[in-house]
Amino acid sequence: MTNIPTDLLRTLITVVDLRSFTKAAASLGVTQPAVSAQIKRLQLLIGSDLLDRSAPGVSLTQQGEMVVDYARRLLSLNDQIVNLGPQPELVIRIGTPSDYVASVLTGTLARLRNEWPDVRFIARTGFFEPLMRDLRNGDLDMFIAMSATPPHDARHSSAETVVWVRGAATRLEPDQPVPLVSHGGPCPYRHAMVTTLKSVGLEWEDVFTGPSIGSIEGAVRAGLGVTAMARRRALETKMMIWEDAPLPKLPDLYSGIYIREGGATATYEQLADELVTSLHTLPGTRTVIAPRKVSSTV
Repeated sequence: MTNIPTDLLRTLITVVDLRSFTKAAASLGVTQPAVSAQIKRLQLLIGSDLLDRSAPGVSLTQQGEMVVDYARRLLSLNDQIVNLGPQPELVIRIGTPSDYVASVLTGTLARLRNEWPDVRFIARTGFFEPLMRDLRNGDLDMFIAMSATPPHDARHSSAETVVWVRGAATRLEPDQPVPLVSHGGPCPYRHAMVTTLKSVGLEWEDVFTGPSIGSIEGAVRAGLGVTAMARRRALETKMMIWEDAPLPKLPDLYSGIYIREGGATATYEQLADELVTSLHTLPGTRTVIAPRKVSSTV
């Protein structure tokens, strides 16, 4: 008698559900050649082709459809047996702008700990492109992104009011460039400041570039320069909002909450929904896209 390893069946189901060897590999945390090798081994054990190579994309043969049907039932029973024992710890990896770690994110995670005592969280900060790439590759489970335009493929999207922030001793000299404090590089707040100043013909200079939200706030309070900040964050930390600044009004920025394909999808979705609920209780944010389940691929 031949025993079919359940990991081979799970790989087949993942390929069929995601309709892609590449996406299946990312979801399972293996390479694409490893997925292909597992499908080949499964076909050898069964003695029949399961995927129709003559059809475009991922298409099942008649035998493959029967195997998938049986495999789903077998894996369901397998998972029920596994769940009879102690539940394994789940680690959720979150990529986020630094000010979300300091405010919205940690409060939400603390509340969810009562419901999820066995879940652990790892948060990473960074810029849009590298974090989105990690989400696509399965190295992140959730990504909270900031962008200049509304995202159309996030589970949630909110508009955030952005304001100029200064220190008590901050002064702007009419004949001098506007001194900017920011994270530098592709930081969306810096981009908003530079684009806005350019639009009215004002010059600027980067007087301080810091690695964390704490360093930015400290530099502004010390009077090194001005920065752009979400109104919710400025109010929360009692930063001095420069309502009547001799500077042009800053545009809104948009936060998008993305979740990866595969993994503990229901848990990721619940966390995303909790995060957006927390966010909308703060001043200066508003929903621009209704909640929906979407792919993390952009």
